[in-house]
Amino acid sequence: GMRLSEACGLQACDIHLDGDAPYIDLVEHPWRRLKTSSSSRQVPLVGASLWAAYRIMDAGFTLAFPKYCSEAKCNANSASAALNKWLKPRVTDGCVIHSFRHSLRDRLRAVECPSDMIDQIGGWATAGVGQAYGDGYGIDKKWEWLSAIT
Repeated sequence: GMRLSEACGLQACDIHLDGDAPYIDLVEHPWRRLKTSSSSRQVPLVGASLWAAYRIMDAGFTLAFPKYCSEAKCNANSASAALNKWLKPRVTDGCVIHSFRHSLRDRLRAVECPSDMIDQIGGWATAGVGQAYGDGYGIDKKWEWLSAIT
């Protein structure tokens, strides 16, 4: 559910694999800003994303994707171009890497996940004054909903 630039700008220390609900602590870094205040969040790792997080940690780099990010700059456009080139022969016309972010929302709806939970997982702003109150859902609940779609 992360934006490509959010993923490209990760540090290994943002990845937390210990505990019952592994997650990414998505925070702003000097080389990569976050789009909105709701973009700063904890994103659970399940299925393929958990597998990938282990591979990132095994690589031993400080930055998760050093090919597309340095401590000076995050180049998500280059990552997007490379991923879209790889995807093109494998998906239907019009499908791009960002389409997976949108399909996450559809997959969560299909398991009847509450819309405010979907918004928190994806870092989308939720309408309504009351949505800003409290701390939101904990990582365990987010992990449960994402596990439902794996």
